[in-house]
Amino acid sequence: MGAVVADDGPSGVKAPDGGWGWAVLFGCFIITGFSYAFPKAVSVFFKELIREFGIGYSDTAWISSILLAMLYGTGPLCSVCVNRFGCRPVMLVGGLFASMGMVIASFCTSIVQIYLTAGVITGLGLALNFQPSLIMLNRYFDKRRPLANGLSAAGSPVFLCALSPLGQILQHEYGWRGGFLILGGMLLNCCVCGALMRPLEPPKNSEATKEPAEKKVKKKLLDFSVFKDGGFVIYTLAASIMVLGLFVPPVFVVSYAKDLGYQDTKAAFLLTILGFIDIFARPICGMVAGLKWVRPRCVYLFSFAMIFNGFTDLMGSMSADYGGLVVFCIFFGISYGMVGALQFEVLMAIVGTQKFSSAIGLVLLAEAMAVLIGPPSAGKLLDATGRYMFVFIIAGIEVTTSALVLALGNFFCIKKKAEELHTKEEAAEREELNKSEDKTPEGAKVDSIEVEQFLKDEPEKNGEVVTNPETCV
Repeated sequence: MGAVVADDGPSGVKAPDGGWGWAVLFGCFIITGFSYAFPKAVSVFFKELIREFGIGYSDTAWISSILLAMLYGTGPLCSVCVNRFGCRPVMLVGGLFASMGMVIASFCTSIVQIYLTAGVITGLGLALNFQPSLIMLNRYFDKRRPLANGLSAAGSPVFLCALSPLGQILQHEYGWRGGFLILGGMLLNCCVCGALMRPLEPPKNSEATKEPAEKKVKKKLLDFSVFKDGGFVIYTLAASIMVLGLFVPPVFVVSYAKDLGYQDTKAAFLLTILGFIDIFARPICGMVAGLKWVRPRCVYLFSFAMIFNGFTDLMGSMSADYGGLVVFCIFFGISYGMVGALQFEVLMAIVGTQKFSSAIGLVLLAEAMAVLIGPPSAGKLLDATGRYMFVFIIAGIEVTTSALVLALGNFFCIKKKAEELHTKEEAAEREELNKSEDKTPEGAKVDSIEVEQFLKDEPEKNGEVVTNPETCV
């Protein structure tokens, strides 16, 4: 690990867009897979926990909820740690926390102890890995960043398809205690991924190395100035509204199929279809977002992905048989993958490399509140009405609303401000140019006057002088 390096992305370093960046991308792929798939994979052990502790399903569901709440809600804490110590040390400590939580949970004797270990400690460990990995990916890729984001985001569906059946095998062979212990050992791979996050260093002769030490001391641990950026505020608002409905359909689609009278295995296969489509949708969307014409308009592509997702939810509410749910899962997998591939790419484009570490922490905190509200409120609506149609309709309206907030906010606020800033910069450049002309040495002015007089006095000797912008004195 060496000395602690606050790898805050020095301005003198250009993103390599390859090289060791591919190793960073591989680590980010694994971290993203563990972070998003692990809370869902743990649900495989819920039946054994219910049987052993004599509790209800809602009590065990809190384990996944706490994991997700820690992943999102500790965003500002992760930002402070990264800005203070750097990405690599934070990820190594996070990997130890994630593993330790599951190992200790395998010896627990009550559900409350599992909340604290598998929920809080493991959730904190995953959070300390997830956010720094995205920050490092942002620093290693620039031109290929949309593709890199799409490939790393594909870790979520890949690990979901792998961890769920693995959890079932572990439960059958070793019980929930042995399964937790083995999964805790697997989470030590987060430390390996953290070791891959080598900080970028400026060239030895670069001016970035000559910065005074005072600037490094005064560096903000959490930069709240991002709220002065209208683009960041609009993005945070839109993302919070989106998360209210984004995770609802995957949670309820299996129950929807069971309610229509289909077998458990057939109903569970819907999530497999969704995840399989999602695996390919994310990298393909990343490739499309990286195209020369598309990348400057990436915000509108993200808005389209959200509208597509919301419209899919609205159409899925009218599904009356298994075939309709299969079609819904196919289109939802495409739109869900597009959203997953673009959400952090758009944030990076809005705030830039220097402020991304603080921005992502604040965005995740705002999303954490929405994550805790969205699925439970949808469950209450289902209990009150008894119809899944209303759940899907509300989810679709929320995601579509978020798309309109982002697109319209970008068009009317961010775009106009960017144009005004561009005109101001042009005006400032003109003023500097005029000042430099006014500061021309007096000797040069005298010489130019003498030349002009000489040309006027002796036209015959000099012949015809052709005055054009290149030859004119």
